[in-house]
Amino acid sequence: MPTNDAMYHTYRSDLSEVRALVLERAREAGLAEGRASDLVLAVSEVAANTLRHTKSSGTLAIWHNEREIVCEIRDEGTITDPLAGQVRPAPDATGGHGLWLVYQVCDFVELNSDSSGTTIRMHMALPSPNGGH
Repeated sequence: MPTNDAMYHTYRSDLSEVRALVLERAREAGLAEGRASDLVLAVSEVAANTLRHTKSSGTLAIWHNEREIVCEIRDEGTITDPLAGQVRPAPDATGGHGLWLVYQVCDFVELNSDSSGTTIRMHMALPSPNGGH
């Protein structure tokens, strides 16, 4: 669940601010630059799906604790395939590559979709303070 210091941002068209906010919060949380870039890419893919497949705005929430950073995208779209993103799309598939990428770069992905909309939470583990992972 989002923590009290969760940051929220609503978007309808410009994803540059979404990307900038994720990068800023990922760095603050202590993600290494490469992992932070992966998280930005994942969130950007999911946010782009809001623009591509819904007429509504989307909401980004970001929070972290000492173990992980979580980015959540919520919109009014519906994903009917319960395995969306979990099976590699065929090379000639016209869609599905974005969610596949999200599952590849994030440590854990939660996808919930019903008639009220879709929520996708992307989790990334933070490096432990003592240098372990």
